[in-house]
Amino acid sequence: MSAAPTNPTYGEVTTQGASTNIAWHHTSVDRAARALQRGHRSAILWFTGLSGSGKSTLANAVNSALFEQGLSCYVLDGDNIRHGLCKDLGFSDAAREENIRRIGEVSKLFLDAGVVVLTAFVSPFKADRDKARALVDPGDFIEIHCAADLEVCEGRDTKGLYAKARAGEIKEFTGISSPYEAPEQPELRVPTGSQNLEESVAVVLSYLAAQGVIPQGS
Repeated sequence: MSAAPTNPTYGEVTTQGASTNIAWHHTSVDRAARALQRGHRSAILWFTGLSGSGKSTLANAVNSALFEQGLSCYVLDGDNIRHGLCKDLGFSDAAREENIRRIGEVSKLFLDAGVVVLTAFVSPFKADRDKARALVDPGDFIEIHCAADLEVCEGRDTKGLYAKARAGEIKEFTGISSPYEAPEQPELRVPTGSQNLEESVAVVLSYLAAQGVIPQGS
């Protein structure tokens, strides 16, 4: 058995789980250099909305459109993230908060890497979304509300989740037994409950071009 560390304070973990004795290391290639090389700036596109509102569908369609134009982009999808990074989390309010905290930090890394990162998460609580926004500079976090009424989302019910929630098989389900706090002033509100996918993609791309995230005419 190896001997105990001679300096037990190095890298210790506090009772709150925060590592100490660490410092941020600046990389040799910064975000501005990546933007100059790629011809577009990075941003966090935060798609939020009820289950069935079209978050993942819209995020992936926008991602495809950006990719076809040769832009650097990546989708972080709620279900996919819970297969790995957040597979240890449940769906209590505290677990949802931690889930969004992790996604916010990962999105910040993608931002620094010069990528347009598209996140598709219910992210039901305003406070959690605001914390993710606060991690980055103004203009880097673009909140996109996929606006679709509960009736529309439940009518789609592509995964059968609403039916299970109504039957009591899924606890703390957003929109049924857990609240969804819709954004009051998102950067963009897309009526995904009444607008077709092609129209919704065009709205997002137009906004990104107007904000200087992607080149005009993209």
